[in-house]
Amino acid sequence: MLARRRSTGRNGSWSGRPVRFAGDNPDEALATQRYRAAFGQVGLRDEHHVYEPVGAAYFFAQRLQQDAVVLVGDFGGGTSDFSVIRFARSGGRLSAQPLGHAGIGIAGDAFDYRIIDAVVSPQLGKGGHYESFGKTLPIPKGYFSNFARWNQLAMMKSSGELKELHELARLAGDPEPLHKFIEIVENDLGFFLYRAVSRAKEALSAQERTEFHFHHSDIDIRQTVTRKDFESWIRQDVERIAGTVDEALANAGISTAQVDQVFLTGGSSFIPAIQHVFAERFGANRIASGDQFESIAYGLALIGQADNLSDWVVRPG
Repeated sequence: MLARRRSTGRNGSWSGRPVRFAGDNPDEALATQRYRAAFGQVGLRDEHHVYEPVGAAYFFAQRLQQDAVVLVGDFGGGTSDFSVIRFARSGGRLSAQPLGHAGIGIAGDAFDYRIIDAVVSPQLGKGGHYESFGKTLPIPKGYFSNFARWNQLAMMKSSGELKELHELARLAGDPEPLHKFIEIVENDLGFFLYRAVSRAKEALSAQERTEFHFHHSDIDIRQTVTRKDFESWIRQDVERIAGTVDEALANAGISTAQVDQVFLTGGSSFIPAIQHVFAERFGANRIASGDQFESIAYGLALIGQADNLSDWVVRPG
């Protein structure tokens, strides 16, 4: 997943990028190549890349009144990224020293998928059976893994999987759920389904339970979802994110006690289970939150005005 936040300063154009790219087999070189090609198409040839949490850290540092070591967590759609920066003020000027970074391809999209897998997929045929050559067989779970990214559903039209779903529906003991799955794919409803999931996820950050509802034509999926259930579905994801926070600290060579401030940005940073990861390590009094898009874009603009660029630029791997 490529980052899309960018700014322009006196030192050229700046684009945010994740510390680690998302995907089953993320390829750093391929991602960099695609960045270069995309920016080249709009006439940009001197593009600098900065880790997105670094941009957010620079934004947050504008409010600091004294020297501080800051840990920033940027929770996007595909990745969760962390940077540790030491900021200092001298003579009215702000200086910064990046200490360490870490990232993982788990974030908002993965949390959405957990809701779909537990609430939606069972009503679209997951767990069902079909008859083949006199045998009763389970419907392959692989079809439902396409819900991991809403755009993957559209690709089922050209991959042959949609044709296979039609055949499975013909052979299924209960074909109606699969017909609903087919309707989602044929009518490109993945994006709208994910919007419904995102609303439920957001609601669970503020309340203990919510009503998930997705409706289109013959499809009407309703289910009460509790925060307790949601947190059980994402528990392993949260544990891996917590391990990545520890990795960022280890890369920086500091302990939790040496972190003065924690700044969290991105929608998933408001999930109580995520908040708990940081409160447990650093205490709630050291944690602040901010808008994902404003903080990163504004921070990139400030970095674009900096005198020393070498500390910020991510060199191609």
